[in-house]
Formats: sequence, C-alpha cells, structure tokens
Amino acid sequence: MTILTVPMPNAFSASLIVTIDRYHAFHYIIVMAYETMSGQAFFVLTALADGPRHGYGIVGEVAELSQGRVKLKIGSLYGVLDRLAAEGLIEPDREEAHEGRLRRYYRLTQDGRLALAEEAELRAATARVVRVRLGLAGAEAAG
Repeated sequence: MTILTVPMPNAFSASLIVTIDRYHAFHYIIVMAYETMSGQAFFVLTALADGPRHGYGIVGEVAELSQGRVKLKIGSLYGVLDRLAAEGLIEPDREEAHEGRLRRYYRLTQDGRLALAEEAELRAATARVVRVRLGLAGAEAAG
C-alpha cells in the first residue's frame, strides 16, 4: 500500500490523502479528503455544468439529477450558492426581470468545472471499488 499527500486546488481547503491499494489484481485509487464536497454542492455544480441557471431552475434541476434524493429549499440553496461563490466555484452570470421579480443567474467558473470533474472522478472510482467488493455484476470492468 502506498500513501501520497496531494495539495488540493482552491476548491477545497484541505489536502488529499491518496491510497493506492492492490486488491484481486486490480489497482484502485481511493481518495479521501479531510473536507469533501457535499452532495448538495455536487448537484448544484452539476446543475450549472451545461449553462447558467437561476435559483428555482437550480432547485428543479438538482431534484431531477438526484432522482429526488436531494431536495433543496430556497433558503438552503442560497447558503450553498454563497459558499460556492466564496470558494470561487460559481459566479453571478446575469439578472433578469421575470413577472415583476428579479432572477439572478449563476454559472460555473473554470475552478468550478475542475472541482466538479475531480469530484465526479472520485465518486466514480469509489463506486467501482464498492461494486467490486460487493461482487456486483459488471465489477470486472472496474480494473
């Protein structure tokens, strides 16, 4: 087993510990972060991956992407948006008037795209390890 410490990009405030483990002739990389991206943040970034959205649009897209498992209320959404903006992962895109109300649209930054891609890879690698260890069908393709 080999353990490496990798500095994190601006998206996270901690370094990563990368463990390379040999298991049944497969090589797996299991990455554990001291601070991981929350499910809400992951789905909000994913909702913005294909273009800017406003608050209610993000809520609906997150519900659809997560198949109803992540339910954001508007109050908690703006907390997530504020944190992601403070971390430089998203930024305001524009504001539009709609039925007498102002809608603010948000978009991913380049750092946000990088953080989302890295988190997606981490989640995919973790899922492959779990499938192999559980002996689920299709696990052979994980290595």
